[in-house]
Amino acid sequence: MSLRLGEIVDALGGVLEGGERESVITGIAPLDDAGPSDISFLSQPRLQPQLAASRAGCVIVAPALRTQALARGACIVTPDPYVYFARLTQLWRRHHEPAVPPGIHPSAVVAPSAEVHPTATVGPLCVVERGARIGAHTVLTSRVTVGARCVIGARCLLHPGVVIGADGFGFAQEGSAWVKIEQLGAVRIGDDVEIGANTCIDRGALRDTVIEDGVKLDNLIQIGHNVHIGRHVAMAGCSAVAGSATIGAHCTIGGAANVLGHLSLAENVHISAVSLVTHSLHKPGQYTGIFPIDDNARWEKNAAALKQLYKLRERVKALERALQESKDDPR
Repeated sequence: MSLRLGEIVDALGGVLEGGERESVITGIAPLDDAGPSDISFLSQPRLQPQLAASRAGCVIVAPALRTQALARGACIVTPDPYVYFARLTQLWRRHHEPAVPPGIHPSAVVAPSAEVHPTATVGPLCVVERGARIGAHTVLTSRVTVGARCVIGARCLLHPGVVIGADGFGFAQEGSAWVKIEQLGAVRIGDDVEIGANTCIDRGALRDTVIEDGVKLDNLIQIGHNVHIGRHVAMAGCSAVAGSATIGAHCTIGGAANVLGHLSLAENVHISAVSLVTHSLHKPGQYTGIFPIDDNARWEKNAAALKQLYKLRERVKALERALQESKDDPR
């Protein structure tokens, strides 16, 4: 399996310097592992020491690192090396792995009333229930379940074990028992969405759960009923959004972070890993809510102190009031 440097540049752009178009590339590798027939990339300036020591046959770099890259050999100069690397992986796969053929696998179960576009792929052991719709060039890999009346747009990729349209978690308490609230909505997923393995997106109670165009969801994510996720949001593994929350466009949510129900996040909000969002965030920016790890004895002392902050605040307020009163007393 190989590509020539000239083929890469012709397909993806960039400027090849210090190397020959006919040079053969047999793999893509990290800087510190790459050999003479590999291509690598440098997107973080802090990794410059690895550049000089790398044995890669060619390195993808930004214009600011062109001189350093040329000092060691061939390079492709491009404004955003990481994006170039991403597109290179796509080019590599197209050349070296057979495309998944469209059609429905014999082991899949598709309801007669479901609509699967002729260019879509429904893989082994998938289930597509009544009234569901699967768009053009969308791929359900294996063991994917698409519930009744749920809609998936074009060019989506659903990894193994994804469940779209299971019932949302809705119950009314009657005495000591629970009464189920039937989940009458569905799930609507836009175009160019990718959903990682074993991620679950629940159907809405009355209105639909909505995932807009370009959203990228990692593995093991839970999206509750009636959630609305805006365009080009990215969520890392084990994160979760509780019911009826709204996530604005272009947000990112780190691994194992949680958003409580009925909250709203503005566009371009970025949540750090393991954070818990307990109130709506109306301004763009980076937000973090993590109690730092420590050795257990010190952590317990800090946690105990944290529990006393409210009392401490009240004492400070009382002292401030007393101080102000003493200043106001003319005696």
